[in-house]
Formats: sequence, C-alpha cells, structure tokens
Amino acid sequence: MNNQNNLAQKIINYREAQDMTQAELADKSGIERTALNKIEKGTRKVSSDELKAIALALNISADTLLDLNGSELTWADLGMPYGGEIPDELKDTYADIARGYFKRHPEYLNKNGNKNNEE
Repeated sequence: MNNQNNLAQKIINYREAQDMTQAELADKSGIERTALNKIEKGTRKVSSDELKAIALALNISADTLLDLNGSELTWADLGMPYGGEIPDELKDTYADIARGYFKRHPEYLNKNGNKNNEE
C-alpha cells in the first residue's frame, strides 16, 4: 500500500472509529465533502493545511496520521478511559455493569446470539 492510500485508509479508520460520517468530517474540517471523498479514495493529495484540519477535526495529531510516531490506532486515540486498559481495582465493577447490561439485553451477549458461544 502506498503512502497516499495508507493515509487515506487511516483517515477513514479514525473517522469511522468516532462514528463520524464523511459529511461531518468535511464540515468539522472545513474541507469540501467532494474533496474529502477523493482524499479518502486516495485519488487526491492532501495539502498540509488540509492534513492539519483533518487531524484537528478527528482530535488526533497529524503525526499519527502520517505514522511519524510509529503507532497504530489505540484505545487512547479513541478516547477510551484508562487507554482501554481497565485498572485491576475496577475490573469487578465493570464486570458487574456488563453482567447487568447483558441480563437486560441478552440479544447482545455475542455476535451469533448463542449465550454459551455454541455454534
């Protein structure tokens, strides 16, 4: 994958991870939706100003989009508490919350709908 397509895919991944539509990102970044569409398809190069605007709209650094910090998308990038790592002292609390939720919504217990993960 070339750098332009890699950047395009990263923009898509970060946008979708934040449940943001292309139109919403275009609006937040001040970039025309049609231009953003071409950027995400990898058919249009991104100016430095556009890169900065996209990064600000996604609440990430341009370095992250350009892989200058050497990291991939992380839980912390998505704004997850504790960087996605639950501290040991809170694990029981979160487990109780999850059990209560799935008791009320068993249809979401797993992807295939089987409570015991049976095929």
